[in-house]
Amino acid sequence: MSETTTDKTPDATEDQDLGAAGSQLSTAPQEDAPNLPALGVIGWARWFWRQLTSMRVALLLLLLLSLGAIPGSLIPQSGTDETKVADFRAANPTLGDVYDKLGLFHVYSSAWFSAIYILLFVSLIGCIVPRTWQFVGQLRGRPPGAPRRLTRLPAHTGWRTETDPDEIREAALALLRKRRFRAHVAGDAVAAEKGYLREFGNLAFHIALIVMLIAFAWGQLFKSEGNKLIVEGDGFSNTLTQYDDFKSGTLFSQDDLDPFSFTLDDFTGTYETSGPNRGTPRTYQATVDYSVGAYGKDRKTTIKVNEPLRVGDSKVYLTAHGYAPVITVRDAKGDVVYSQAVPLLPLDSNVTSSGAIKVMDGYRDARGEKEQLGFQAFFLPAYGGDGTAVVSQFPALLNPVLNLEAFHGDLGVDSGIPQSVYQLDKGNLKAFKDAKGKALRENLRPGETMQLPNGAGSVTFEKGIKEWANFQVTRQPAAGWALGGAVVAILGLAASLFIQRRRVWVRAVRGADGVTVVEMAGLGRSESAKVPEELGDLAGILYEAAPGAPDPDDSSDVTPTPTPDSDAVPAEGAEKK
Repeated sequence: MSETTTDKTPDATEDQDLGAAGSQLSTAPQEDAPNLPALGVIGWARWFWRQLTSMRVALLLLLLLSLGAIPGSLIPQSGTDETKVADFRAANPTLGDVYDKLGLFHVYSSAWFSAIYILLFVSLIGCIVPRTWQFVGQLRGRPPGAPRRLTRLPAHTGWRTETDPDEIREAALALLRKRRFRAHVAGDAVAAEKGYLREFGNLAFHIALIVMLIAFAWGQLFKSEGNKLIVEGDGFSNTLTQYDDFKSGTLFSQDDLDPFSFTLDDFTGTYETSGPNRGTPRTYQATVDYSVGAYGKDRKTTIKVNEPLRVGDSKVYLTAHGYAPVITVRDAKGDVVYSQAVPLLPLDSNVTSSGAIKVMDGYRDARGEKEQLGFQAFFLPAYGGDGTAVVSQFPALLNPVLNLEAFHGDLGVDSGIPQSVYQLDKGNLKAFKDAKGKALRENLRPGETMQLPNGAGSVTFEKGIKEWANFQVTRQPAAGWALGGAVVAILGLAASLFIQRRRVWVRAVRGADGVTVVEMAGLGRSESAKVPEELGDLAGILYEAAPGAPDPDDSSDVTPTPTPDSDAVPAEGAEKK
């Protein structure tokens, strides 16, 4: 009974202390508590900083950042596709004005998105720095000493033994260090702690998140992306004027382009010839000769899908493929006025292609007058031969046919208005007529020629059919940092979720009857079955080194191995049964 009374005395003292502390608190309004000091500017600034650097606000800002990115995925962005933005404004003028005022056409560079981004960045830094110093202090310090009442901890056990207390403490210290606990002797007990990787993983996760935010911001500001269509035998140099289309980040400059060039030697494509996957590419690769720098040595390499050419921070991806029939146009005198490979754009998976052939200079009709020619072209690498549908049956060159429709007049290229090289503006053109008065249109096989009416000239589909490949050159700086940050964040999150930080104490004291009393207890930061299990394992091993002493009131010479049991704990100095 005396032991029970002793246990309650600290609780009563604690209640008195809490009561005294509680009497110093006040929840009354200002008029009822006039002596409370005002926060002032510094006080409010400190309060705002504490709120901003709390984990709750950091998670809220991260949620807002995720929600803010949704409009950037659903609404056309001016930095990505200005044409779609213009089409959206034309179709929705009222809504377009609202989106424009809210910055939804340029979400990632808008003021509100940048504010969320910066606040999240500051919040994470303000949250991590003090926790990092605290963690460093914990690593440099030692585990805290044992509480006076180990029996009050959730997981505990104890037994009596005739082994000397110093030997027990030495055995416990060696055992805990062997189990990778940080342990030391503190008074009459051994204090040990384990699971520091949990806090380290938590810090690593947040630091990695900051690295990812910086890497993403850096990548968006200095990124570049361009496309170039190249016919076999032609080359490319990494300068702005060489690109068919190009877009970049806000802080990108032309000096950031990596100096390299390459020539497309050959494109190879093979396809499945039977089965449900007929026409699916099996081989899809481009062989190129490239050099780095102004005087770099030529090197040969093969670019495949998802296997780009890497030069510095730039990656050259193979993104598309098509055919470029070689066309020769002669005027009324038989002089060649146009001869080159014309890239045509695919319309379907069987590479049915369309495009335009424009003869802008050098052509003279039968009367000797200057005129411009235009041809609407459809190319079929595997013509079905039925004479009706202008559709290819297979992507490979099995039965190539070029369908041409001829026009003459003004192509509109001198009007100053930009136009696509793959489309024919027929507004100021007239179709050539055949003998029946119909628009002149013929199917040509390699080597065949279409004669223009009234001796106006001819168009020849040459036997050499070239292929073209489209390359996308991307430069995404800090992409490696973003990837590394993502990997570290995943590992850190896993460590913070699955590793439990826990403490173990082992006390060994000599009792009044000369028998050593051993007490062991464990404590984790969260409720888990791992702490009692681990404590039981440690107690079982330590019990073998210091077996229990027989109970003087019991005729039995056997004392059972102790296990953690919070419901049957002996009082201090008493025997556990």
